[in-house]
Amino acid sequence: MHSDLLFEVAFWRTEPNPFGNRWLGNLTEGDVGLQVCAVGADLDGPVEGILRTVLLQIAACHRAVQDNAERVALVRAGSDLNGNRVGLLLALEGAEPLGADPDLVDAFWALGVRMVSLTWNRRNLLGDGVGERSPGGLSDAGVRVVERLAAIGMVIDLAHAAGPTFSDILRHAPEAPIVVSHGACRAVHESPRNLSDAQLREVAACGGVLGVMGHPLAIDPARPTVDRLVDHVLHAAGVMGIEHVGLGGDFMHQIANSGALQTPLAADAVVPVGFARDATIEGLRGPQDYRRLVEGLERRGVAGADLASILSGNVLRFLAGSLPH
Repeated sequence: MHSDLLFEVAFWRTEPNPFGNRWLGNLTEGDVGLQVCAVGADLDGPVEGILRTVLLQIAACHRAVQDNAERVALVRAGSDLNGNRVGLLLALEGAEPLGADPDLVDAFWALGVRMVSLTWNRRNLLGDGVGERSPGGLSDAGVRVVERLAAIGMVIDLAHAAGPTFSDILRHAPEAPIVVSHGACRAVHESPRNLSDAQLREVAACGGVLGVMGHPLAIDPARPTVDRLVDHVLHAAGVMGIEHVGLGGDFMHQIANSGALQTPLAADAVVPVGFARDATIEGLRGPQDYRRLVEGLERRGVAGADLASILSGNVLRFLAGSLPH
C-alpha cells in the first residue's frame, strides 16, 4: 500500500523506460499485483516547486504505464483491479501541493490520483503531522480540503497524521473511505508513526485497512527483523480483525541509494539522530523479498484464507468498494 518508487523513476526520467528497468522486475519477482505509488516532495521551498516535483512524478507514472503497457496498468477504478497486469495506484503523500485550495483536489483526481494523505511528519497549511512535538489538528483550510476529498470519493490516508489531525479527519469525513497506507502498532513498538489500539479500532470501525509497513523506524530500529514485523501484523489482526490488515511496504533501500533523494534525512520526533536513510528490515530490502515475509507469517501459523487476506484480499476488497465503478 505504499512505495516512494516514483521519486526514483522521475529522477531518472531521461533514461529509456526507467520504471521497467529499475522497478518492474522487483515487483514481479515479489509477485506484487498492485502497488500504491506515493507522489510527494522534499518539503522545503515554495508550493509551486513542490507542485512541479509532484507533477513530474505523476507524469513518470503515466509514462511507466505507456512504456510497459502489456504488463502495467494505471488503477483509476475498481474494474482496473482485475487482470494480469501490475496495477499502479497514485497517492498524494502530504497535501502541500494543494496549498489551501480545495479546487486542486479535482485536478489531481483528473490526473489519476485516488488516495491522499493530508500531511507528512511536519505541519502544513492543512494540519499537523506526527513529527510535531505539540501537534494540533486540521486548520480551517484542512477541513475544506477533507470535505472536498470526501465529496469526490478520494480515499483518505491517515498515515503520518498527528493524533488530533487523525481525529479531525474522521469527524469531518465520516463517510469517506479510510486507510492507513503504511504504519504499525504502538503497543508493539513505541513510535509517533505508529497507531494506538484505539486508533486501530477506529480505522476498523470505518471499514478501513492498515498497511503494516516494512520499515525499521516503525517496526523496531533495535530489532529490525521479519519476525518483529510479524509481531505488528498479528497484533493489528487481534485488535482490528484480520480482515482489516494488509501490507504497507515503504521499502527505502534502493530509493535512498539511487541518488533521487537529495535532502538529508533530518532528525525529529520520528527519526532518531544518526538513522540511516537506506535502513531495512533484515532480509527484506524491497518487494522482491516478499517471500521472506510470507515465510515469516507461515512460521507463526498464518495460512490459508487468513494469509491470502493479509497479502492481497483485504486491500483489493477495500479498493473494489471504494474506487469508482
